Amino acid sequence: MPLPRAADGRLVLAVDITCWLRPDAHTSPQRILCHTYGRGKDQTIMVPGWPYLMVVALEAGRSSWTAPLDAVRLAPGADAATVTAGQVRDIVGRLVAAGQWQPGDPDVLVVADAGYDAPRLAFLLADLARAGPRPDALGPGAPPGRATPPAGNDGRPPRHGGEFVFGDPATWGEPDAATATDTRLYGTARARAWNRLNPRLTHRCAWIDAAKVLPVIEGTVIRLEVDHLPSGAIPKTVWLWWSGVDSTPADIDRLRQTFLRRFDIEHTFRLFKQILGWTCPKFRTPQAADLWTWLILAAHTQLRLARAAAADLRRRWEKPAPPQRLSPARVWRGFDTSA
Repeated sequence: MPLPRAADGRLVLAVDITCWLRPDAHTSPQRILCHTYGRGKDQTIMVPGWPYLMVVALEAGRSSWTAPLDAVRLAPGADAATVTAGQVRDIVGRLVAAGQWQPGDPDVLVVADAGYDAPRLAFLLADLARAGPRPDALGPGAPPGRATPPAGNDGRPPRHGGEFVFGDPATWGEPDAATATDTRLYGTARARAWNRLNPRLTHRCAWIDAAKVLPVIEGTVIRLEVDHLPSGAIPKTVWLWWSGVDSTPADIDRLRQTFLRRFDIEHTFRLFKQILGWTCPKFRTPQAADLWTWLILAAHTQLRLARAAAADLRRRWEKPAPPQRLSPARVWRGFDTSA
């Protein structure tokens, strides 16, 4: 079946982790402490459960529809970036075999959130597809850029240039690309990009077993600012990291829009849990949970295929919508009457 695509016709895959929390399943194996949030502001709670890495294809425009393509449970001790890279590599191979992507088509974009190590994900997928963008990919700190050695220096050329500190505008220099776009909800959206910046890697965490000389992973750092938010809250600056280099203003605008579309995967997770009942069963074994997860993905695919034929059984406070603009929950509500 045709997959949803971005406005320019490219495939955009969103990757993220969602957790099936099992705090009371003391005899269920392979549970992991999952990162969740409590009711308080920035209150982090670790709850045992089964985390799943999911990949979906994103649509263009304002929509909460996605096309789930894969789900892999993260085993204890596994590295999320490594598992995701293998998952994306397998999915792209299947898409190529199915004719969804052919030579000459636009590059496949893979977009992830701040929970991923984007430079490592880009490194693992360097021979396949570009990984990014991702908010706050490098975090507050120092992603230094490369520089040429000073004149008269006969020693080894430096691997890194001056520091680029997110919180210190004096270290930024002039951006390599900048755009300003008038939007309906956010006012003027401004984006500035700095080319060929790379994080300073250390032999820790995922790089602890790497070669003695760590790789230099170049990318583009993008700073996004808007005038206001629809909710009236104070807008915050967003930093993105893209594994591509030599970005043009058109690239910056495309990445900004792709970043906004990434949040559609959150709506899919909420549909899985609140409407389709993904986390309702109390399975003991993770193998049974894996099978049930794939049944949920199949059920969501049925809803997507019935999208144009479902009846709009709207509630009194809901606005009428044409068939192609029904949300997944409203298609699910009218699914039985459309058979």
